[in-house]
Amino acid sequence: MKIFVEPNRGEWEALTRRPANKLDNLQSTVREVMHRVRDEGDAALRDYTARFDKVELQDFAVSEETLAAATEQVPETLRQAIQTAKRNIETFHRSQQIQVEEIETMPGVRCWRESRAIDKVGLYIPGGTAPLFSTVLMLAAPAQIAGCKEIVLCSPPDRGGNIHPAILYAAKLCGVTKVFRLGGSQAIAAMTFGTESVPRVYKIFGPGNAFVTVAKQLAQLEGLAIDMPAGPSEVLVCADAGARSSHVAADLLSQAEHGHDSQVVLVTDSEAKAKDVWLQVEAQLAQLPRKELAAQSITNSLSLVFNDWEEAAEYVNLYAPEHLILSMENARTFAGKIRNAGSIFLGYHTPESVGDYASGTNHTLPTYGYARQYSGVSLDSFTKKITFQELTAAGLRTLGPTVEILAEAEHLQAHRNAVSLRLADLE
Repeated sequence: MKIFVEPNRGEWEALTRRPANKLDNLQSTVREVMHRVRDEGDAALRDYTARFDKVELQDFAVSEETLAAATEQVPETLRQAIQTAKRNIETFHRSQQIQVEEIETMPGVRCWRESRAIDKVGLYIPGGTAPLFSTVLMLAAPAQIAGCKEIVLCSPPDRGGNIHPAILYAAKLCGVTKVFRLGGSQAIAAMTFGTESVPRVYKIFGPGNAFVTVAKQLAQLEGLAIDMPAGPSEVLVCADAGARSSHVAADLLSQAEHGHDSQVVLVTDSEAKAKDVWLQVEAQLAQLPRKELAAQSITNSLSLVFNDWEEAAEYVNLYAPEHLILSMENARTFAGKIRNAGSIFLGYHTPESVGDYASGTNHTLPTYGYARQYSGVSLDSFTKKITFQELTAAGLRTLGPTVEILAEAEHLQAHRNAVSLRLADLE
C-alpha cells in the first residue's frame, strides 16, 4: 500500500484517479446487443440468456406464485432485518416529500411547482457474486412512495433459472409490479425498447458491471433517463488520532470486498496511523471469504497524510468520493467543509455499512468523481417537477406590458399578440 506524506498539489490530480474504467471498447458489443433486442425482442433475450447466463428460458417473468413462495425461503431473521431496513428507508424518503407552496411574484401573478411520479421505472439488480436485495429496497421503496405506476425489476437468473429468494421477497414487499429473470446489457435493452414480454420504461436505475453501465449510457441516446453515470464503488476514510485502526481497516475492507476494481482511500494526519491501519487491513483481509476480490481492490488504493486538515478537506473535495467516512472527533465541523461527496458518515460509531443497508439513506450514489455534479438517488429521482402559473386580470394588466416589450425586442410578434389581444379585451 502506497503512503503519500504531504503530497504537493501538483500530485493531487493523479492521486484522485480511479482504476481505469475502460468502457469504449465495449460499446460495439453492447450496441449489437441493444439493436438485436430492439429488432428481435424475446427471441434475442432467450439467445443471450442461454449464452451469458447458461440457462434456457422460454418465459422470463416471475410468477405471483413464485414471488409468494419466496417468503418461506427467506429465513425469519433475514425477513425481519429486511423489514427493519425498509421501514427506515421509507421513513427517510417520505421526509423528502415537499409541500406545494404558491408564490405571488407580483400582485395577481401566482407560481408554484408540483411533483408527479414517473409512470414507468425499471430497476436493475445484479446477481453476480452477491444477491443485492438491499438495492431492491433502496430503489423500489422510494419508487413506491413516489407513486410510480409500473415498477419493473430485472435480475439475472442462476444456472437453475431462478432469482435469489431474498431479492424476490424484497421486491414483493416494496410493491414491484413485474419481475423478470434477465441480466446484463440485454436486460437494459429490454427495458429500453420493450419486447413481447418486457414493458418499455421511462427511466432505469441500478448498478451493474461494465456492460450494464455502457448499456445504460446507450439507453440515454434512445431517450431514456438513467439514475446517474456509474463506475466501481469506492470509499474515502478520514481518520484522526481518536479513530480505532481496526475500525478504519474494517471500513476500508467493507468497500474493497465489493469488487476487484473498487478503490479505498485513507486520509489521516499521522504517518504512524496510516501504517497501523494497513497492518490491520492485512490482518483482517486474511480472514475474509472474499479476500481475493478485496486484495485486488487494495492494490488500487492509497493513503495520504496531511499535517493540515484544511488541506485534507480540499483534497477530499477534489476526489469527490462516493462514500466519505469521517472517523474524527470533530466530524460535523469537518463535514461543513465538504462540497463533493455522495454520502457522509459522521463520527467513530458510523460505519459505511449502515448506509449500505438500513440507516435510511439511499446507497445508490455517484461514483468515479461524479459526486462533483450528481446527487445520490432520492425520492426526487422518481418524480418530475411541473411548474404552474396563474394570472388574474389585474395580474395580466400589471405584467403584460413587460412581456410585450420583451417579446418585441426578440422579434416574436405572436408572443406579443398573445398578451396584447387579452389586454385589449380587458379594456
